[in-house]
Amino acid sequence: MRQVRGVLQGLGRVVNPLGWLVLALGTLALAGAVWGGWRELAVLGVACLLLLLASLPFLVGRTRVRVDLVLEPARVAAGETVSAGIDVTNVSGRRMLPTIFELPVGDSVHRYGIPTLAPGARHEESFTVRTERRGVIGVGPATTRRGDPLSLCSRDTEWTDLHEILVRPPMVPLDALGAGLLRDLEGVETEAISQSDLAFHTLREYVPGDDLRHVHWRSSAKAMASAGESQLLVRQYLDTRRSHATIVVDDLPASWGSEERREEQFETAMSAAASIIVRAVLDDFEASFVCGAHASSGFDGHLALDAVCRAGTGRVGLVPAARKAADIASDTSLLFLVTGPDAPFETVLRASATFPPEVRRIAIVVDSTATNRVTETGGLTVLHVAAKEDLPGLLHWSAR
Repeated sequence: MRQVRGVLQGLGRVVNPLGWLVLALGTLALAGAVWGGWRELAVLGVACLLLLLASLPFLVGRTRVRVDLVLEPARVAAGETVSAGIDVTNVSGRRMLPTIFELPVGDSVHRYGIPTLAPGARHEESFTVRTERRGVIGVGPATTRRGDPLSLCSRDTEWTDLHEILVRPPMVPLDALGAGLLRDLEGVETEAISQSDLAFHTLREYVPGDDLRHVHWRSSAKAMASAGESQLLVRQYLDTRRSHATIVVDDLPASWGSEERREEQFETAMSAAASIIVRAVLDDFEASFVCGAHASSGFDGHLALDAVCRAGTGRVGLVPAARKAADIASDTSLLFLVTGPDAPFETVLRASATFPPEVRRIAIVVDSTATNRVTETGGLTVLHVAAKEDLPGLLHWSAR
């Protein structure tokens, strides 16, 4: 039974739908000829079976090529184009017969006729991919099809893996976040002068009120010996701080309004999230992003933006996503909760409460029909945003 199943699966991969149709038509015609004694049906049945048998020799032989698929760039913003191309090289020791290459690009399939190639010869095909909206566009795998001219039977061979074009949402420039800084002795040095830290900066003269524990006695003794007067020198340090911005986006469809506005408002939220991630990376923040089942954390902004490209609506919700963010980004200092107009405010407060009190919290409610405004409730700053272009001004206002 296993061998029979294997044969049937092999036939299913080789015989195309048109081939099965011809086979069924020929079988029914022969059965009708035997049952009814019609010569015409017998002729039709035999012709169908002979046609199917004649297609089999076209499957014989092997194509040995190397196919290189190039996408440049592989990450773009919505509306930009990607230059793509396939480079086919005949790696066999004999001349390759003409063949057809098929390359799926998103929902469409590009077909290219590859001419006969001598051993070692190359053939290039180039094309462009136009991106229209945020998401992931699959490219490949590139396949060759060996078969008869009528496409009754064919044998496909894959030559490349599935590649992806990551399309980022449109973004807006933001001012420096400048908030949510946590002093961390293992963090990054800043320009801020501190009286106690691990990053030693310089020595200065003692002034009343300085902690005597920071007096550098050896340097003070040398200074007093050379100057002939009492002079104490104290250590001065640079602050070391670590900042971590976490963006959590609500993935429940019910939170984003009516069906007419749902997609538009969710995409505005993704644009806002991507804009904040870019600004956080420019400010040397660590950035984390969570939306439904998609999450990313670290200093590599590309990974967070890749998660933005892949995210979509689902069934997780804002509170579970916030809990997940609190687990993967426990050192969060600045939190952004992004949701839609129909999300209960109690849900936003519960999501906010999953983080420690010292974390600065900002909720962004995307509502294309509302008036832009900034409110504050229980330590939670709420930005009501109608369009992504309004986000910079609201963020700047909330930081005042």
